[in-house]
Amino acid sequence: MYPITMNIDEHKVLDEIILVDKPIGWTSFDVVAKIRSKLSKQHGKKVKVGHAGTLDPLATGLLIVLAGKATKQQDQFMKLDKVYEVAITLGQTSSTDDEEGEKVKVSTKQPSNEDVLEALEAFQGKIQQIPPAFSAIKVDGKRSYKLARAGKEVKIEPRQVTIYSIKDIVYDYPKLRFTTKVSSGTYIRSLARDIGQKLGTGAYVSGLRRTSIGEYSLNSSRSVEEILDKT
Repeated sequence: MYPITMNIDEHKVLDEIILVDKPIGWTSFDVVAKIRSKLSKQHGKKVKVGHAGTLDPLATGLLIVLAGKATKQQDQFMKLDKVYEVAITLGQTSSTDDEEGEKVKVSTKQPSNEDVLEALEAFQGKIQQIPPAFSAIKVDGKRSYKLARAGKEVKIEPRQVTIYSIKDIVYDYPKLRFTTKVSSGTYIRSLARDIGQKLGTGAYVSGLRRTSIGEYSLNSSRSVEEILDKT
């Protein structure tokens, strides 16, 4: 296992695991590009840098960035379970299943607390989930999001994922918040969409923060600014 670092130090080896608290509005690639540029300038050569599991631009939280030989561990990190703090909005759907997409009003129905708890219970355990059309999954050799942006119909086969737990539930219509632990390959946007379908109201993700990946915690991370400012 390579060392975990909270900052980039030119005296440290390049084979590092860097824990980043990704800010809203940044893509995972944005974070990787900034850190790669910093490391490359410090060491006078191009440094290989990647991440171990993307976060959507509107999501925040833990992003594991790998540098040097640590990038060879990418597949191992991708298989780890994850924990998210989730906020969803009921009553509408979104073309992207999150705040970024075009909204369509579905219903003014206000589910009861019992309805919500029953719906959430139905999604715990091993479930079949269809990833969002706006995702990086390949369909007939092309990225699904590219087809969706072009207005083409996207058909993605369902896949089995595991929702280990849904807890810390706070419901005040139209907002629903909870914390969930999920297996690799789980799309929280799909979970929100399916909860909305179950309740008959429609729903989309309006807030998302990743707090852990396997044994790695957001508490041990640093902001991009802190990482880049320390040398």
